[in-house]
Amino acid sequence: MNQPLPPVDIVKLSALIEEQELTKKDLLTYLRQMTEIRALEEQISRLLTKAVLKGASHLYAGQEAVAVGAVAALRSDDLITSTHRGHGHGHAHGDSAAETDEEKQAHYNKMMAEVLGKSGGYCKGKGGSMHIADVSHGNLGATGIVGGNLPVAVGAGLAQKLQGTDRVVVCFFGDGASNEGNFHEALNMASAMDLPVIFVAENNQYGMSVPWANVTKLPDIAARACAYGIPGVVVDGMDVVQMRAAVAKAADRARRGEGPTLIEAKTYRWFGHSHSDNRAYRTRDEEGNWKARDPLTVLQGQLADLKMVQDGELEAIEKVVEDKLAAAMTFAEASPVPDPSELETDVFAPLKHTAADVQAEAKLRGQVHLAEKGGTTDVPMKTIAYSQALVEAAREEMLADPSVFIMGEDVGLYGGAYGATRGLFAEFGGNRVIDTPISEATIGGAAVGAAMAGMRPIAEIMYVDFTPLAMDQIANQGAKNRYMFGGKTSVPMVVRTEGGAGRAIAAHHSQSLEALWMHFPGIYVVMPSTPYDAKGLLKAAIRDDNPVMFIEHKMLYGVKGPVPEQDYVIPLGVADIKRPGKDITLVTYSRMVHRGLEAAEILAKEGIDVELVDLRSLKPLDLDTILNSVKKTGRLVGLTEAYENSSFINEIMALVNEHAFDYLDAPMVRVAAANVPVPRAEILEDLAIPNVNRIVAACRKVVS
Repeated sequence: MNQPLPPVDIVKLSALIEEQELTKKDLLTYLRQMTEIRALEEQISRLLTKAVLKGASHLYAGQEAVAVGAVAALRSDDLITSTHRGHGHGHAHGDSAAETDEEKQAHYNKMMAEVLGKSGGYCKGKGGSMHIADVSHGNLGATGIVGGNLPVAVGAGLAQKLQGTDRVVVCFFGDGASNEGNFHEALNMASAMDLPVIFVAENNQYGMSVPWANVTKLPDIAARACAYGIPGVVVDGMDVVQMRAAVAKAADRARRGEGPTLIEAKTYRWFGHSHSDNRAYRTRDEEGNWKARDPLTVLQGQLADLKMVQDGELEAIEKVVEDKLAAAMTFAEASPVPDPSELETDVFAPLKHTAADVQAEAKLRGQVHLAEKGGTTDVPMKTIAYSQALVEAAREEMLADPSVFIMGEDVGLYGGAYGATRGLFAEFGGNRVIDTPISEATIGGAAVGAAMAGMRPIAEIMYVDFTPLAMDQIANQGAKNRYMFGGKTSVPMVVRTEGGAGRAIAAHHSQSLEALWMHFPGIYVVMPSTPYDAKGLLKAAIRDDNPVMFIEHKMLYGVKGPVPEQDYVIPLGVADIKRPGKDITLVTYSRMVHRGLEAAEILAKEGIDVELVDLRSLKPLDLDTILNSVKKTGRLVGLTEAYENSSFINEIMALVNEHAFDYLDAPMVRVAAANVPVPRAEILEDLAIPNVNRIVAACRKVVS
């Protein structure tokens, strides 16, 4: 069990080297790179032992041939995604991209500095050991989530296909990740779409402490490739030459448009899963057997057998690496820790609108409000449904920007579950309006990867109830990558989804889950209530350089209202006073805006004047408009269709308490959904969510 593969014979090795047109210089470069990875890992181990280095570092020693061999088969413009055990991938890729010795040293320096959490690191110390990235040079980053990078790689591959390049994406992951759902979703989507992705499974025999044989009946990960109609190849991961050959073949296939390949590299890690792992689950005999085929000594032996090295050359490489490591340590130790001012930088890319844009939209909005009341406007208007407003927004942005595309379940010929993509497939075709498998995690992750690779995806997830299936990809990858990678990337993506009750379809299709998405730094949340808002906010979300969760309400798709015929964008983070008033501030959003307006009309007949503030975007939040209204009225009612427990409206009330408590003339009141799963029976569903009578009662309470 867990025995290394036998070495290749010299005749076959010579043929393989000749086939790849490898030179002595190439092979010595691979040896140097592997030696540098080994030196880095051993140094990190020493730093961990001395408690100089804090946190977790998952060492790559023993697996060097996989990273070096795979990267050696790539062009300088190809892309990679990496894992929590990714030092080797990052170094091999960065060293290969660097053209001069000075650049190679600078790369090594930044690797070490990032591991130590220093500002001179690749990610300014914000990513650390498990999250090294160099997006500008094609390293889309490492992830601390097992299998988290697989859907991202699919998206990066999709971007290449849409952009018409012949670049390939190499996705490194471990044997443990092959048992994650992401693995199966990603391989299936990549295969179905013939994407240029090379999946490299590094089978180091253990998922943390559990042997591969204990968690699957299949001896080879590569055997799973047949389920997706793609090649599956087993490679000796201790042999850099064989590794390069396998990836080169897969890359040629991908560049021809023939789709992905799954490569399983049989390898072995020298250290435990992490520094605290004493490897009690492995025998020392087993370790000795594998170390007899150390990838460094394997290549050294091959060079000797082929008589391609002279006395002193191998020792010279070791001396170069020793000096290089010393220089990297000197750089890293001298690099300052991040300045405290860096704490809140890089979370979001800057918003694109100006003060003039806000003023212009306010003026235009005034015209829309006038049209809603039946007045004559200075701006030509048309009356359209909420769903059509969404279609128009997407269409206009797709016409203006070829990087914008739509992907998701049933978005193509069907036109989306609620018609929000209707007609776009006929106009733009299947390359711009893409029907995906029912694979929410990979839809979300593919949007992340495509965005990081230069596209602006609009990913539709049919119901907000399904977005938790994609939470890792959207929240852990999309929302965090900009910050985690030191602000050196952006993730311009929109996730369109819908939520809310009203159609008697019970708890799995009727929730309001915006509070989940509000919790994560790095992602905006938008919830429009009218056709005008839906169109203008979606256009703004598409143009923005941040992930945006764009949540529609199923009961609003048929709502009609005036929309300017001219092009317009609503700046994110600007609320709308849908109804001015002087007695009560009613803060709400989405469908509850309409119920709040109904309640306000009833209260007006009682002499109670309600000012209704429609948030429109929950994040960024227009807190000033809320506070100014509360300072005027002295009273606040918060209204939401979300569960009362931990709803976002609670956050609004906390903010008002912090910033405008002295202006309150009465305790704040909230109106929210019952803390029960949304029921199927209409009578119970109606009771579960706020109705007009409850809103009226709450408003009466704050003025009593």
